[in-house]
Amino acid sequence: MSDQPTSRKLWELSQQILPGGVNSPVRAFRAVGGQPFFVQQAHGSRIEDVDGRSFIDYVMSWGPMILGHAYPPVLKKIAETLKNGTSFGIPNPLELRLARMVCDLVPSIEMVRMVNSGTEATMSAIRLARALTGRSKVIKCIGCYHGHVDSLLVQAGSGAATLGTPDSAGIPPSFARETIPVQYNDLRAVEQAFSDFPREIAAIIIEPVVGNAGVILPQPGYLEALRAITHSHGALLIFDEVMTGFRLAPGGAQERFAVTPDLTCLGKIIGGGLPVGALGGPSELMAQLAPSGPVYQAGTLSGNPLAMAAGIATLEALQQPGLYQRLENATQTLVQGITEAAQQHGIPVCPRQIGSMFSIFFTDRQVVDFPSAATSDTARFQRYFHFMLDHGIYFAPSPYEAGFLSLAHTDEDLQTTIKAAQAFFASEAAAHQGS
Repeated sequence: MSDQPTSRKLWELSQQILPGGVNSPVRAFRAVGGQPFFVQQAHGSRIEDVDGRSFIDYVMSWGPMILGHAYPPVLKKIAETLKNGTSFGIPNPLELRLARMVCDLVPSIEMVRMVNSGTEATMSAIRLARALTGRSKVIKCIGCYHGHVDSLLVQAGSGAATLGTPDSAGIPPSFARETIPVQYNDLRAVEQAFSDFPREIAAIIIEPVVGNAGVILPQPGYLEALRAITHSHGALLIFDEVMTGFRLAPGGAQERFAVTPDLTCLGKIIGGGLPVGALGGPSELMAQLAPSGPVYQAGTLSGNPLAMAAGIATLEALQQPGLYQRLENATQTLVQGITEAAQQHGIPVCPRQIGSMFSIFFTDRQVVDFPSAATSDTARFQRYFHFMLDHGIYFAPSPYEAGFLSLAHTDEDLQTTIKAAQAFFASEAAAHQGS
């Protein structure tokens, strides 16, 4: 008998030494049933598990691998930097170079603070907004996830649905009461919040395109209206572009929609697959961060040279002419193929796609906010997930997550995926007729 670790053996061990067997909850497959597989390696559009099974990957490490796994120029840049050390805890030239690239690419950013995660970026943005305005309350959209920040874990995704109630144990209700949850795309709710708390709201924080409840698009004029409302009330508009930054356009969602926020949170792609985040905005706002201002924020590993090197190589590669259009065209091909396969067999779906982000909701409703996303047939999604996994295709193990394409996905990958989807929908139609 081989002593080679298998996913089953590793899963049994991991549950003894990791809470729930994982280091991030969605990886546990609780939303789809079954047990997770353990990845051994990844190249291009594919991941391979410890049992030697290969999967076409549409999770792409939850978004950052826009160039594909193990992209050679990124690996080369990391290897070159690694020769000089792994961490310095003091300024290094690479962090300046990446910061300059971010400022040149993102319309609203004149100055940037590197951090270690998207959660650190959103936490710091909220603190800065409260300091700048002298106010305490923050508006967030139900279904938008901004990291595990205490005051933002309120009605995040499929969590608690009561105003002022935390989504997680360990968060004092008093923290949650500083957050005002509203439905995404609901301008009247935002206007009502400012009417109820005219001098208490520091900021609105929002994913300009929702990615953490599945992909949900802003309705025409929505983001523009948020910009106008916050401006008129002296509050800040914070774009959480951890997911959309450098994915929807070189300048992110704010470039694509031509809406300029006050502060921008970044992550994922900016680190080329290594842990990194960033907070950016106009110089006069960012200068309020310590040590030049009174708002304290710090991080031992912030500006880590390996993460900066990976980010530089990634952003350089993303400046290839026509790259974003190729990604969008490929994503449209995939989503259209899956949608047509479902429609052919009478299976209701609501596709959502922008740039190289996409979701397929199993519902006959138009998905414009979290309640409409929640009408998706989760039992059917569970069957879909496992059917596709059995056919060598890996989608996110949750009906409320975005899918991502990369430059490494080939036409063959797309057609293989569409063919598998056709087989799934045919089996669903047959099962319905049989019942």
